Amino acid sequence: MSDLTRRTRSRAPRRRFWVEVVVGGLSAALALLTLVTREWIELLVGVDPDGGDGSVEWLLVLGLAVVALVLGVLARGEWRRTVAA
Repeated sequence: MSDLTRRTRSRAPRRRFWVEVVVGGLSAALALLTLVTREWIELLVGVDPDGGDGSVEWLLVLGLAVVALVLGVLARGEWRRTVAA
């Protein structure tokens, strides 16, 4: 195989890329869902952990948004590594 062929051939993304994309997407979707309707948490677990003041929901939105951003950056790096290879 020539050097030019080796440089122009792109590799398929690793499983890590797909895990980062899926989990990051789910985190972003749950963060948006929590912004739209905060009652899904109480319906899912059957308990109102913050007594109705919404602090747990805001912490959840913040945490999920951070997870989505970090995984998005990691997935982008993984994608660039795949295309550059």
